[in-house]
Amino acid sequence: MAARLAQARQGDTADLLAARHYDGDTSMTVAILDANPGLADHGPILPQGLVVVLPPPRPTTRPGLALWN
Repeated sequence: MAARLAQARQGDTADLLAARHYDGDTSMTVAILDANPGLADHGPILPQGLVVVLPPPRPTTRPGLALWN
């Protein structure tokens, strides 16, 4: 899956972008900051309209189901 672009809304933070675009997974905040050098220089509240690169989500792993133990 390729990276996507998002535009910051009024009052957005990197955490809010992660929660909105990754089904509540704020652990993607670090990945967003890594994909956007200088993003943290804007401070905690991002400027409205700022275009932010959203990296592909990390693959999720789920434990397998054992039918017999």
